[in-house]
Amino acid sequence: MTTPNLSSMLTGDAERQDQVFSQAFSMLREAIGQQAFPAASVAVTHRGRLIGLKSFGQFPYERDSPSVNQTTLFDLASLTKVVATTPMAMLLYERGLLDLEAPVAAIVPEFIRDAEQDPRRHDVTLRMLLSHSSGLPAYEKLYLKCHTRDELLHAAITMPLASDPATRAVYSDIGFIILGIALERLADEPLDRFCLCEIFAPLGMTSTTFNPPVEIRAQIPPTARDQTFRNKIIQGEVQDENAYILGGVGPQAGLFSTAEDLAKLAHAMLNEGRPIFRPETVSLFTCRESAPSGTSRALGWDTPSSPSQSGKYFSPNSFGHLGYTGTSLWIDPTRELSITLLTNRTWPDCLNQAIKQVRPKFHDAVVEALEGPDSN
Repeated sequence: MTTPNLSSMLTGDAERQDQVFSQAFSMLREAIGQQAFPAASVAVTHRGRLIGLKSFGQFPYERDSPSVNQTTLFDLASLTKVVATTPMAMLLYERGLLDLEAPVAAIVPEFIRDAEQDPRRHDVTLRMLLSHSSGLPAYEKLYLKCHTRDELLHAAITMPLASDPATRAVYSDIGFIILGIALERLADEPLDRFCLCEIFAPLGMTSTTFNPPVEIRAQIPPTARDQTFRNKIIQGEVQDENAYILGGVGPQAGLFSTAEDLAKLAHAMLNEGRPIFRPETVSLFTCRESAPSGTSRALGWDTPSSPSQSGKYFSPNSFGHLGYTGTSLWIDPTRELSITLLTNRTWPDCLNQAIKQVRPKFHDAVVEALEGPDSN
């Protein structure tokens, strides 16, 4: 099994990145100056090479705070769904352990046994959980009433449906929490251990981890000044409160990583899944679902909508995902391009939404730097 060696791919290109991506990098510096986010880390792969790897800013905005570098870990938030949980589902599918059309209740019988009687729950499948079409609600503050992992998992499993299954696409953390339970039972192994052994290690993603060790947490940019739940600065532990109650290992959030490590996953996805997935599995999971009507969702992954946070150039067969803390990964097989952008835009609180303007413009600037202003 061959591990993607991105450091050697950068040879000969690193010196040029400041020139090639001058405008794109200036956008990020300007965004930091305008306090859209304190810190950012970027990786760009193109045609099998890592052609951009750059970090900007400091942990919080104060000038005497630590500067970000290429080894800095970021809280990935919902990128966990496509860096850990979805790849786990892909591997279990390949091994014949995961049937996309299987009812959730066949693997998680509590989904119908412990919940209020609702015949619609029998119709919810694993595919629906992956494609966010299960009918489950988008998000619930389960952490306010659940004090242990088991309590939170049970609350998610018994959450009433908000709509009929397969009729609406509603991005659902609750659905992914239940998906994680199913995957762990199918694999007979915890999510974090499976991902470390079967995904991160084979891809050489040596910095990617749940629950970073206490001794390195001061080297991770803070994501929030929590004044309502944990009542402290959140640094080096997961910002997502439900994932925090889950012990830092959530199917929906909890993973920490670097831009370079995510570029290794992107490289594998652009390389038809090699060395860990089959090409047909990558095609299946990254193709936009045909139902419900109007959905932009693939299996686990998202695809460009209009307008899209991927910008205006990513092709229709592109796929990617966002994370609440200000992280994103977008991959375009047509252009053989991936762009990873990691920030801590939630510092000091989640009110700042400026990244929604910065991110698509940054992506556009990267594409224009590679292909010129007429990139369509």
